[in-house]
Amino acid sequence: MRAIVITEPGGPEVLQIREVADPIPGDQEVLIAVKAFGVNHAETHMRKGEWPEATPISGIEAVGTVATDPSGVLAVGTKVLAIMGGLGRTRNGSYAQYTAAPAANVAPVETSLDWADLAAIPESYATAWLALHGNLELKDGQSLLVRGATSALGQAAVNIASDLGARVIATTRREDRTGLLRSLGAEGVVIESGAIAGEVRKLVPGGADRVLDLVGNSVLRDSLQAVQVKGRVCQAGFLGGLGPVEDFLPAFDMPSGVQFSFFGSFEVGSPDYPISAIPFQEIVAKAEAGIYQAKPARVLAFEEIADAHRVMEAGEAAGKLVVAGT
Repeated sequence: MRAIVITEPGGPEVLQIREVADPIPGDQEVLIAVKAFGVNHAETHMRKGEWPEATPISGIEAVGTVATDPSGVLAVGTKVLAIMGGLGRTRNGSYAQYTAAPAANVAPVETSLDWADLAAIPESYATAWLALHGNLELKDGQSLLVRGATSALGQAAVNIASDLGARVIATTRREDRTGLLRSLGAEGVVIESGAIAGEVRKLVPGGADRVLDLVGNSVLRDSLQAVQVKGRVCQAGFLGGLGPVEDFLPAFDMPSGVQFSFFGSFEVGSPDYPISAIPFQEIVAKAEAGIYQAKPARVLAFEEIADAHRVMEAGEAAGKLVVAGT
């Protein structure tokens, strides 16, 4: 089969198309004929050798059809999506014509969406759904600050939270993207400067009920100041880089009563975060109806994977990058 291989740690040019052996699914695995896949920030770090685990064939999500299911649960040809389960980390991932994914990380879906549109959903909407409903326990009528809202995950979070009935405040580094965020359901938009807690408190006196921080450690202290007493902050991304928070001291940096947590989407499919807990069929139906604006920002060919990584690293994606056709 054709696959995109990380030939050595480095820049986008190290992603090369090679002929490799087809994967053979083992027990509790499903072989998927990949039709499209999303491109994610994590994969750029894997490519550069900055991630603790990485396989030669990257890709943490995919959509396609069942080629083989040794268990017989899923019929050949069934439309499915797959996320995590070690894809791209401990087992070869979705940057290929076929990928063998753990059955626990594969979900069948019925949809009229084309493959590129469907590929914009799995990782972003699963992560947003679990962080908002789990870590943050977001409720109708609450205020939510989404930092890094023009990312694919951020846009999914704004969509889901707005549909839930939350009052969404979104951040972006660029003024020309405020219209996009408002179209997704954001009531207010703040230009990201790294120190926006004061501005958020002007929009939401007392601070936001909930904060979903996708920028990461570089703004963590500020996010903790943007939330109200007894509010919640969940970090679920690292758009600002992987560096640590220097000299972080909870006694001085965390307001009393504020709950801070992390959500790592790599846990999806584990016993604590089963894929059955994510209503993918409902999410897909809302995307079909236009309630969720889940279309990819850009669709690229298999041969354009290096360009996809360049766009991602330049911060120019403005949403989900999808590779369709293998």
